[in-house]
Amino acid sequence: MEKIQVTCEMEVTLKMIGGKCKPLILDSLIRHGTQRFSELMHRITQVSQRTLTNQLRELESDGLIRRTVYAEVPPRVEYSITPKGKSLETILNLMCEWGEKNIDDRFEMTNPQCSGCEE
Repeated sequence: MEKIQVTCEMEVTLKMIGGKCKPLILDSLIRHGTQRFSELMHRITQVSQRTLTNQLRELESDGLIRRTVYAEVPPRVEYSITPKGKSLETILNLMCEWGEKNIDDRFEMTNPQCSGCEE
Protein backbone atom coordinates (compact mmCIF):
# COMPACT_ATOMS: atom_id res chain seq x y z
CA MET A 1 0.00 0.00 0.00
CA GLU A 2 1.36 3.39 -1.00
CA LYS A 3 1.73 5.82 1.90
CA ILE A 4 0.08 9.23 1.79
CA GLN A 5 2.45 11.99 2.78
CA VAL A 6 1.12 14.49 5.30
CA THR A 7 2.76 17.48 6.92
CA CYS A 8 0.95 17.35 10.27
CA GLU A 9 -1.57 15.40 12.33
CA MET A 10 -4.40 17.81 11.45
CA GLU A 11 -3.95 16.86 7.80
CA VAL A 12 -4.57 13.18 8.66
CA THR A 13 -7.96 14.14 10.11
CA LEU A 14 -8.80 16.33 7.12
CA LYS A 15 -7.86 13.58 4.67
CA MET A 16 -10.18 11.14 6.42
CA ILE A 17 -13.20 13.37 7.06
CA GLY A 18 -12.73 16.02 4.37
CA GLY A 19 -15.16 15.68 1.51
CA LYS A 20 -18.50 16.93 0.29
CA CYS A 21 -20.53 14.90 2.78
CA LYS A 22 -18.23 12.72 4.91
CA PRO A 23 -18.92 14.61 8.16
CA LEU A 24 -22.67 14.41 7.43
CA ILE A 25 -22.48 10.64 6.80
CA LEU A 26 -20.51 10.08 10.01
CA ASP A 27 -22.88 12.27 12.01
CA SER A 28 -25.93 10.48 10.62
CA LEU A 29 -24.53 7.05 11.48
CA ILE A 30 -23.57 8.21 14.98
CA ARG A 31 -26.97 9.81 15.64
CA HIS A 32 -29.26 7.32 13.92
CA GLY A 33 -27.31 4.06 13.97
CA THR A 34 -27.00 1.52 11.18
CA GLN A 35 -28.59 2.66 7.91
CA ARG A 36 -29.09 1.52 4.36
CA PHE A 37 -27.94 3.56 1.37
CA SER A 38 -31.45 4.87 0.69
CA GLU A 39 -31.78 6.10 4.27
CA LEU A 40 -28.51 8.01 4.00
CA MET A 41 -29.65 9.51 0.65
CA HIS A 42 -32.87 10.63 2.34
CA ARG A 43 -31.03 12.29 5.25
CA ILE A 44 -28.22 13.85 3.20
CA THR A 45 -30.26 15.53 0.51
CA GLN A 46 -27.60 17.73 -1.07
CA VAL A 47 -25.50 14.87 -2.46
CA SER A 48 -25.71 12.76 -5.62
CA GLN A 49 -25.82 8.95 -5.51
CA ARG A 50 -22.38 8.79 -7.12
CA THR A 51 -20.81 11.15 -4.58
CA LEU A 52 -22.43 9.34 -1.67
CA THR A 53 -21.19 5.99 -3.00
CA ASN A 54 -17.63 7.32 -3.37
CA GLN A 55 -17.62 8.95 0.06
CA LEU A 56 -18.93 5.73 1.67
CA ARG A 57 -16.16 3.72 -0.01
CA GLU A 58 -13.51 6.14 1.24
CA LEU A 59 -14.90 6.13 4.79
CA GLU A 60 -14.94 2.32 4.74
CA SER A 61 -11.37 2.22 3.40
CA ASP A 62 -10.27 4.52 6.23
CA GLY A 63 -11.94 2.26 8.81
CA LEU A 64 -14.47 4.87 9.93
CA ILE A 65 -17.57 2.96 8.81
CA ARG A 66 -18.43 -0.70 8.24
CA ARG A 67 -20.28 -1.98 5.18
CA THR A 68 -22.24 -5.19 5.73
CA VAL A 69 -23.70 -7.09 2.77
CA TYR A 70 -26.44 -9.63 3.50
CA ALA A 71 -26.81 -12.60 1.15
CA GLU A 72 -30.47 -12.01 0.39
CA VAL A 73 -32.48 -11.49 -2.76
CA PRO A 74 -32.43 -8.61 -3.41
CA PRO A 75 -29.10 -8.01 -1.63
CA ARG A 76 -29.24 -5.80 1.44
CA VAL A 77 -26.33 -3.52 2.36
CA GLU A 78 -26.08 -1.64 5.63
CA TYR A 79 -23.60 0.93 6.88
CA SER A 80 -22.63 1.40 10.51
CA ILE A 81 -20.12 3.44 12.46
CA THR A 82 -16.94 1.78 13.73
CA PRO A 83 -15.31 2.62 17.07
CA LYS A 84 -12.72 4.63 15.12
CA GLY A 85 -15.54 6.58 13.42
CA LYS A 86 -17.41 7.04 16.71
CA SER A 87 -14.26 8.61 18.16
CA LEU A 88 -14.91 11.59 15.84
CA GLU A 89 -18.20 12.43 17.58
CA THR A 90 -16.71 15.24 19.69
CA ILE A 91 -15.04 16.81 16.65
CA LEU A 92 -18.27 16.63 14.65
CA ASN A 93 -20.27 18.19 17.51
CA LEU A 94 -17.72 20.99 17.76
CA MET A 95 -18.01 21.57 13.99
CA CYS A 96 -21.79 21.90 14.42
CA GLU A 97 -21.42 24.33 17.30
CA TRP A 98 -18.85 26.42 15.42
CA GLY A 99 -21.06 26.56 12.33
CA GLU A 100 -24.09 27.54 14.38
CA LYS A 101 -22.18 30.38 16.07
CA ASN A 102 -20.57 31.66 12.88
CA ILE A 103 -23.29 31.34 10.24
CA ASP A 104 -24.02 34.64 8.55
CA ASP A 105 -26.22 36.12 5.82
CA ARG A 106 -24.23 34.41 3.05
CA PHE A 107 -25.73 31.05 4.04
CA GLU A 108 -29.29 29.73 3.91
CA MET A 109 -29.95 26.73 6.14
CA THR A 110 -32.08 24.27 4.13
CA ASN A 111 -31.71 21.02 6.07
CA PRO A 112 -30.45 21.64 9.62
CA GLN A 113 -28.90 18.53 11.05
CA CYS A 114 -26.99 19.79 14.06
CA SER A 115 -29.16 22.21 15.97
CA GLY A 116 -29.91 19.79 18.77
CA CYS A 117 -32.02 17.68 16.43
CA GLU A 118 -32.11 14.12 17.72
CA GLU A 119 -34.70 12.73 15.29
